[in-house]
Amino acid sequence: MSGQNQLAGETSPYLLQHAGNPVDWRPWGEEAFELARSLDRPVLLSVGYSACHWCHVMERESFEDEATAQLMNEHFVSIKVDREERPDVDGLYMSAVVSQTGQGGWPMTVFLLPDGRPFYGGTYFPPEARGGMPSFRQVLDGIAQAYRERRDVVERQAAELAATLQEGRLGPPPAGFTLTPATLLDALLTLRGQHDERNGGFGRAPKFPPHSVLTFLLRMHRRSGSEEALAMALRTLKRMADGGIHDQLGGGFHRYAVDAIWLVPHFEQMLYDNALLARAYLAAWQVTGDEQWREVAEGILDYLLRELALEHGGFASAQDADTDGVEGLTFTWTPEQLRAVLSEEDAALAERTWGVTPDGNFEGATVLSLVAPPESDDERARLVLIRAHLLEARSERPQPALDDKALASWNGMALAALAEGARLCRRPDLLTAAERCAAFLLGPLSHPDGGLWRTHRAGRSQVPAFLDDYAQVATGLYELYLTTREHRYLAESHRLALLARERFGAPDGSFFDTAHDAEELVARPRELDDNPTPSGNSTLAGLLLRLGRTYGEPELERHAQAVVAQVGNLLARAPQGFGHLLGVCDALLAAPREAAVIGPADDPATGELAAALLAAYEPDLAIAFGDGEDDLGIPLLAGRALVSGRPAVYVCSGFVCAAPATDAHMVRTALLNANQT
Repeated sequence: MSGQNQLAGETSPYLLQHAGNPVDWRPWGEEAFELARSLDRPVLLSVGYSACHWCHVMERESFEDEATAQLMNEHFVSIKVDREERPDVDGLYMSAVVSQTGQGGWPMTVFLLPDGRPFYGGTYFPPEARGGMPSFRQVLDGIAQAYRERRDVVERQAAELAATLQEGRLGPPPAGFTLTPATLLDALLTLRGQHDERNGGFGRAPKFPPHSVLTFLLRMHRRSGSEEALAMALRTLKRMADGGIHDQLGGGFHRYAVDAIWLVPHFEQMLYDNALLARAYLAAWQVTGDEQWREVAEGILDYLLRELALEHGGFASAQDADTDGVEGLTFTWTPEQLRAVLSEEDAALAERTWGVTPDGNFEGATVLSLVAPPESDDERARLVLIRAHLLEARSERPQPALDDKALASWNGMALAALAEGARLCRRPDLLTAAERCAAFLLGPLSHPDGGLWRTHRAGRSQVPAFLDDYAQVATGLYELYLTTREHRYLAESHRLALLARERFGAPDGSFFDTAHDAEELVARPRELDDNPTPSGNSTLAGLLLRLGRTYGEPELERHAQAVVAQVGNLLARAPQGFGHLLGVCDALLAAPREAAVIGPADDPATGELAAALLAAYEPDLAIAFGDGEDDLGIPLLAGRALVSGRPAVYVCSGFVCAAPATDAHMVRTALLNANQT
């Protein structure tokens, strides 16, 4: 076949990358399955994403190969899915692959009956058999033959896999579990046993940034004063910041390190990683007061504004792992390249600081990492200029491709990070970006029925939003409320959170990932683990808990309890998979605390009191802002007034408030006293 296949009309950059393949690709939809039924062929489902290195490899090796494409076109109906657009499809069939093979990843290849039930799957298949792996064409031949000649075996396998998926997604919560402080301590002890005391992080290579686990460790330090929890968090944050996984020039973080020392990354850069890491570093700054963590966080947020910001106010999903088909081409340096940009003296300082050598550490070049920190104020000042020169020179190189689709959930994470960065670092540019992002989410990504779309690109919003979209957007709006003190953002956060409860709620109080009126799949997805991002369940549970305490709606707490109950003892046994949910557990176990900030919005004294309140690391404090006249329907504001005409902060526990604080010192004292009760 020549020309373009059925993907040419899609907006996903990943699908469009395959629009010129000789494979007769079709997008996910009933039309493709109806064709499979009419032709009595199995469906070949291929799932990946645009920044995926091995997805590109398999495309070059197999999907661009005429002979392979002929096999696919003759025996299968082939469907391409962008996992970022359809996390429900990806998650469901990834579960099938993991249950069969014990591992998952992308690209993912799954073979389905025409009714959508999977019967065989895997990840990357090479063009030639090697390392115990069959070639992709061998797999195609074998599956086609089995479908023709051993249909009973295929049907039986599909029935068993479908039953496994349905049981796994809808099973009852584990019996005999009660959440207690010991649950958190046991999780901490498990993490201690998995922690790499030399290099930070958990386990062995490859290493992924454990954003949610790091914030849990900071919470544990706050809860109990655990120096061990703080040390694990700070060691990991430091090793990551100094390593090659952190773009030493541009400030962003790559997806993961292929080694145990955070040196050589897989070079893709994802919006969600950077948004979540920015908040982890900001939290470390709040906890310790150490400026190095603020600098890393601001560098990440600067990267978002420089590289991922889109004209409509939203943010792109990712930058590719490859540049012109070569992994890391944009980011690595040789001594000769440094000397082409810098003076001899500055090049020598750059080589020493970032470990640039003639031999390199990655395919003959060097991934920059902090090998020798500056030894004086003069060197620090010079490195600021050197970094700027090198970043400018690097911008003239070929750049990795940008996946410029904007996803609701990931933009919600970016909104939260920008809003928090704006208020803690007092950066008006970050606030402007946050407000533009919120306008995008509440504009082009909002559905006429009051809900949300999942994705937007090329002027088109499409795919009804999933649970994590609602949860993350509502969380981002809540954080923007804390920064701007504008009630409309709190109201929208509350509305979307309650709408999500209505559309995604399960009978037990937890949540499905798809809405009640969504397309029916083989099983209805319900993800609970927080990898690679916080699950929609844990995110919405935590937000509902905080909103319930703000609005005086204690029934919202039931959802947090239900989600925790679904996971049960796994919280302590597998804490790496539930970092965000462990934070929800911490909030559930803590005494409810609230704060009302009363004062005119345009009074600088109100702003200073709010800043003093928000500077502390208080991740569960429910906060409301009012003028002392209108309670805005928020019980926390009812009866709270100015004090002798001056703005004031009321710090409360269970809506029982201490004496109002009218200056920053009094605010800090009131918070300290509340934490000790």
